[in-house]
Amino acid sequence: MGTQPMRLAKSAALVALIGMTACSGFSASKLNPLNWFKRSAPEQMEFIQRPVDARALVAQVTELKIEAFPGGAIVRATGVPTSQGWWDAELVKVASEEDGVILFEFRIYPPPVQRPAGTPFSREVTVAASLSNIALQDVSKIVVQGEANALSSRR
Repeated sequence: MGTQPMRLAKSAALVALIGMTACSGFSASKLNPLNWFKRSAPEQMEFIQRPVDARALVAQVTELKIEAFPGGAIVRATGVPTSQGWWDAELVKVASEEDGVILFEFRIYPPPVQRPAGTPFSREVTVAASLSNIALQDVSKIVVQGEANALSSRR
């Protein structure tokens, strides 16, 4: 008893859909998803040079751990900036001059206003980056660079 209105609604929607596709106006309409994008074409454009990362290196890298997971590894580093309030930390992969070495810079923005130093524990910042097994294939050492030091882990 409750399926009759549903069957009628489905039939009406199907008839409306078939009717719209039969109309020549719908095939050229902006409502037709097949008309949303055209074929690709060559484009002349000027490439903008992006500025180098404006964040500072963390003052000191205090811990580096490489943790395996299915499909790769997670590089986790802890650093201590000079004061509290530093933000937007990231391990930024940079080119290494040595073969088999992945080099990360521990980058972080300073606080917008001067902040107290506080204890080293209260200033700790931890960041991580993941690497796939493919990226790790020929790697023998991972290095995380700070301003005053660098820590590394070998395979």
